[in-house]
Amino acid sequence: MKNMIRVVAVLAFAAMLLPSLSLAQMPVRPFHDGPVWDIAFIKAKPGLGLKYMEWLATDWKAEHEALKKAGLILDYKVIATEAHGPNDFDILLMTEYKDLASMEANQDKAEAVANQALNSNDQKMIAGYQERASWREIIGNRLAREIILEPKK
Repeated sequence: MKNMIRVVAVLAFAAMLLPSLSLAQMPVRPFHDGPVWDIAFIKAKPGLGLKYMEWLATDWKAEHEALKKAGLILDYKVIATEAHGPNDFDILLMTEYKDLASMEANQDKAEAVANQALNSNDQKMIAGYQERASWREIIGNRLAREIILEPKK
């Protein structure tokens, strides 16, 4: 009976050590997840890049400033680059969100804020999409997560 109690005690002690041993063996990630970026890859049509940039500097910027003020986005950026081929983008439109869950949960609010900022409605938005389609082509879209690198310890 004493041996049985000793075996149970040793097993109980070992069971208590297992979680700490497994934690000690887990690798430490040298980074953590950061915000999420929605990135649109745009190709301005020949001779219409300035027209598209004018729209970005007015309506697109006003919409994104309103979204930022409402706390629905963290930031936004427009990045110009050279196209490396006839089917390549030359503008990136980047919108930063706290995380994917916030981005998805606030879609209806974001649409309402954008409509209010631009004094717009569905008909006006559709007409705007059609007009901008003559200035640019959307090559693609990506969601990307920013990775925050931790300092070396």
